[in-house]
Amino acid sequence: MHKNIISFFLIFFAVYLVSSQVKKDTISLSEIKIVTSPIKTSLQNAAYSVSVIDRKELNTTDGVILTAVLNKISGVFMLQGTLNTNRITIRGIGARAQYGTTRLKTYFENIPLTSAEGESSIEDVDLESIGSIEIIKGPNSTSFGSGLGGVIHLLATEASFQQLEGKSTTTYGSFGFVKQTLSGAFATTNSNVYTSYSHLQSDGFRQNSAYDRKSFNFHGKQKIKQNGSLSFIGIFTRLKAFIPSSINETDYENHPEKAAFTWAASQGYESYDKLLVGIGYSYKLSDKWNFVSSIFSNYKKAYEARPFDILDEKTSTIGLRSVLNYKSTLLSIPFEGSLGTELATEKYGVSLFKNGYLSQPNQGSIAGAEFSKMKQNRKYSNYFLQMDFSLTKALHLETGLAFNTTQYTLQDVFEPNSNNPKQSYSFGSVWSPRAGLSYQIAKAKNFYTSISKGFSTPAVAETLTPTGQINTKLKPEIGWNYELGFKGNWLNHKLYTEIALYSCQITNLLVANRTANDQYIGINAGESSHIGLEYLLNYQLVKTEQWQLSATISGTVNHFKFKDFVDVGKDYSGNELTGAPASQSNFGLNASTKSGFSLYTSFRKVGKIPMNDQNSKYTQAYSLLDVKTSYAFTILKRLKTELNAGINNVSNTHYAASILPNAVGFGNVQPRYYYPGNPRNYFGGINLSYLF
Repeated sequence: MHKNIISFFLIFFAVYLVSSQVKKDTISLSEIKIVTSPIKTSLQNAAYSVSVIDRKELNTTDGVILTAVLNKISGVFMLQGTLNTNRITIRGIGARAQYGTTRLKTYFENIPLTSAEGESSIEDVDLESIGSIEIIKGPNSTSFGSGLGGVIHLLATEASFQQLEGKSTTTYGSFGFVKQTLSGAFATTNSNVYTSYSHLQSDGFRQNSAYDRKSFNFHGKQKIKQNGSLSFIGIFTRLKAFIPSSINETDYENHPEKAAFTWAASQGYESYDKLLVGIGYSYKLSDKWNFVSSIFSNYKKAYEARPFDILDEKTSTIGLRSVLNYKSTLLSIPFEGSLGTELATEKYGVSLFKNGYLSQPNQGSIAGAEFSKMKQNRKYSNYFLQMDFSLTKALHLETGLAFNTTQYTLQDVFEPNSNNPKQSYSFGSVWSPRAGLSYQIAKAKNFYTSISKGFSTPAVAETLTPTGQINTKLKPEIGWNYELGFKGNWLNHKLYTEIALYSCQITNLLVANRTANDQYIGINAGESSHIGLEYLLNYQLVKTEQWQLSATISGTVNHFKFKDFVDVGKDYSGNELTGAPASQSNFGLNASTKSGFSLYTSFRKVGKIPMNDQNSKYTQAYSLLDVKTSYAFTILKRLKTELNAGINNVSNTHYAASILPNAVGFGNVQPRYYYPGNPRNYFGGINLSYLF
């Protein structure tokens, strides 16, 4: 392993020494525009830490899931248990969640992917439908709910101007992996349309981990007269994915391919149909006023067969998002203001059935008698005001204020003739202010500082007591974030650097105590401190007419700990935060030639991770090396062809790709902490694109 790493860096160093001719017209990363914020700005001038992932970066992976891409971003950590069991954390926020992504907001073209109770799922969004991604770290996004962790905003793939294109992408890989995508794109002066169909299936590295996903995507924009435009987006996903679940330490070390015994015996799986639709309207009222509004709806029908029960659920959401912008001067100071709202109402119904898999061995899960049925209504209201001022040519001020209310209603409807009353609870009003300053000390070199407040409301399941009553004493987590950073270009824009130092102090820390296989009790147990240093260097080593070579180094060093944390009589104050590594670093080297050859390499190192609040168990630190190469050429001037191949986990590292924080072993059974990562695996494919 060490020899491979040394060889890799020696090759890089040798290439660097022989690279002397560099063009001076390199475009800096800092010139990228941040387009998701209601008030547009450049990455250079933004008074907060934001990362932009473009389509070129998305093409450097096998195209299956965002894990490898997101884990290159400093401060972002995506744990991938399986293709359908993932958890994304930003700056350690959400690291202690049992399953799934919480405490941050996710969007697709301004349409929330986050449910009304705060859970996000982006792993089933097909990568071919994503044109770029913007990630705002920490509670620096007043206009998107002030989530403690930040915002991940997916932007749709769009057609190139004056182009009609049909594309076919086919990829094969290890463990029975096959992905087929068919897409079409069309663009004129007034219209832009993109549509795709994708089918992804895999047998999986582990037992009981087969995966089958079909998805259809449509995205269109139509200009109406001179000042208006309409947009439409629709995404339909059908999934069936088996669940190997987490395993204990003995199996992890000796048989990582195994599934948890009960999940294998019951052939546990989840399946669902999911539909997301949205219609947007934009109108430029005048040179000073601009209005953007959209209505959206989500629908999900899901079925999950688990060893301890079978879950049947339906979720439907409808919402509205509107923003009004005004641009003018105030006391001779140029400014732009944005006033907006985001409202959503969600209905959720769930039934639980006994699982009779033990009565008929080798038949998988068998639905038995229903024993629970609940209805929930969830809704939230976000209102926000943002104002940005250009105080001088070099000094830029950002201000914002958000207001949120969240309510839950719960009713037990299991007994047909029962008169169980509805239980209602509101988390009250949460105000989230923000202020940031960006100062240009020299051309393309900016310091910035900001202070902001964020919050996170508990999920409905976390609010319930063992008797099924809502715990009205539960409060939202509240965090104050303080940040200081620098963004700068050097060497005629060949080198771009970022560094950010932040401190986020969270109170009302929410703790989920596990009391049974599928039961958790939420309590506010104390405070946590999230302090970290993030860095990025992007260097264009070579850019000539014949070839290009660039290197990227990024990473983070963290000091996450419990400040004041007493849980069930045990004092964990001063312990490291569960579920978050103390350090991450990434090194990438990308090369391309005029003749069509490209090489992408990514080397990632992750520090050890505390697996429980006691800090009595840690994962092992690990390193991963991924490589992809491609060759693109054109046939008959219109048929663009690309052949690609790659290797993930080149060194065949044995590592925990995800963990179950604070796993509990009931009886004499070992706790099941570990989700093993895939061993060395291969992929290759062909992309055909025809321009009409």
